[in-house]
Amino acid sequence: MTTISTSTTIGSGSTSGSGSTSDSSASKIASLTKQITSLNDELKDVAKDKTLTDQQRTQKQETINAQIQMLQAQIQQLQQQEKEKTEQKQEKQEIAEVKAEGINRPTDTNQINVYV
Repeated sequence: MTTISTSTTIGSGSTSGSGSTSDSSASKIASLTKQITSLNDELKDVAKDKTLTDQQRTQKQETINAQIQMLQAQIQQLQQQEKEKTEQKQEKQEIAEVKAEGINRPTDTNQINVYV
């Protein structure tokens, strides 16, 4: 009898920022994580099922493992998208800060002295 055990670890991604997009990504990631947990439970049940032949058991386990891998890929994609959005926001903030310097805030190189 063949026994296959699997272990699935999912990295916890940090989502930061404000707005519905980060909340939406976080809820999608939580939903996908729940699906992975239920698939892992199903995988354990398949391993314990005595009514299946070895071939059927192996086939079901491979199918479930493929589904788990797909869900993990979706989680990674969502985390990557969230990371890119955060980086874009930071870049926009940096550009805005660079533009503001010297316009209404004089610097050492951009200052007018008025003598009366």
